[in-house]
Amino acid sequence: MRKILVVGAGQSGLQLALGLQSHGYEVTLMSNRTADEIRTGRVMSTQCMFPTALQHERDLKLNFWESQAPKIKGLGVSVAVPGSHDPGPAQRAIDWVGRLDGHAQSVDQRVKMAGWMEAFAQRGGQLVIHGAAVGDLDYFSRTYDLVLVAAGKGELVQMFGRDAARSPYSEPQRALAVAYVHGLGPRPEHPEFDAVRCNLVPGVGELFVMPTLTTSGRADILFWEGIPGGPLDVFKDVKDPAAHLSLTLELMERFVPWEYARATRVELTDAGGTLAGRYAPTVRHPVGRLPGGGLVLGVADVVVANDPITGQGSNSAAKCAASYLASILDHGDKEFDGDWMRATFDRYWETARHVTKWTNAMLAPPPEHVLNLIGAAGQLPPVADRFAGGFDDPADFENFFYEPRLTEDYLSEVSAAAGA
Repeated sequence: MRKILVVGAGQSGLQLALGLQSHGYEVTLMSNRTADEIRTGRVMSTQCMFPTALQHERDLKLNFWESQAPKIKGLGVSVAVPGSHDPGPAQRAIDWVGRLDGHAQSVDQRVKMAGWMEAFAQRGGQLVIHGAAVGDLDYFSRTYDLVLVAAGKGELVQMFGRDAARSPYSEPQRALAVAYVHGLGPRPEHPEFDAVRCNLVPGVGELFVMPTLTTSGRADILFWEGIPGGPLDVFKDVKDPAAHLSLTLELMERFVPWEYARATRVELTDAGGTLAGRYAPTVRHPVGRLPGGGLVLGVADVVVANDPITGQGSNSAAKCAASYLASILDHGDKEFDGDWMRATFDRYWETARHVTKWTNAMLAPPPEHVLNLIGAAGQLPPVADRFAGGFDDPADFENFFYEPRLTEDYLSEVSAAAGA
């Protein structure tokens, strides 16, 4: 029986630990918090998982909350007319919703990670509650066949050097502010189904609104992404949750009044329902070398940390865990050496590179052909649906998004089919 240590109890670490456990590996999981501390603590993220990522959870029978979480069946895009304050449709230059093939879901990581951690322990896994340092891993690496680092923050990340060729940004590109709320009203245009709403405010930033399941049941996430130094970059020193929500709503009223119109009665889900921060999107080299010479393999956002503007964090974490699990199973009883670690990451990078390329493109001001594409989606439902589908399979953007000629050819083809 092979012994594997997983450090970090997020989406990727827990999914990988539970997957390995189900295949008979002897797995130790290190977390710096207990399940109860996670469940009663502050929100850790936003998350919306699309069909492919959800299927990875189903494959491992980890979809514990699928019947309870809202089924998200669409993805909407609105673009504000600069300087407008009317909640009516005239104040949106673009406003449409694409339908997903299948459904997406969001489960508050406090709910999911606490539940998965308890399942791991109940199934006989060794759970160690301890904040790991490099020195700890140096010791453990001598007693485990493989050490996987899935803790995306703190000193452990520093073991993995920045891959400059794959990391065009050295500074944060957005200031992030999250509030989990109860009491948000439905979008009047499509009250019959749940959708993630992406509201783009040119030159200012974005507001995302997504239905979720939290510790107190159905809720919605209000998520501002502000261009640093701009009017949304005002949450840094706000420590009081009520003040954070008040500021969130004030900015909604100013920049996205159509969303504010359904938020006039919201309240925070709990005192831990807010979060603010920023980080530079970074791809890192996947293999870390310990002081004693041992090697460790970085997992998910330890090695590929994208900005959340495209909602890919939990999806990428699930896809990374599934890819690494397959690589470990395929390797049998051979040594997990540096060459294997790099090959394992390269296999995942074939998926992750599309996410990184798309996310970095969305952080920059959109070129004319992309504006044309987003605009055309309002008149051509197949375009809206395909754009929404890209959140599940970002590789598809290669076929119609980046190159002006491909975009023009695609729009001509859809227009011709619509007129036939």
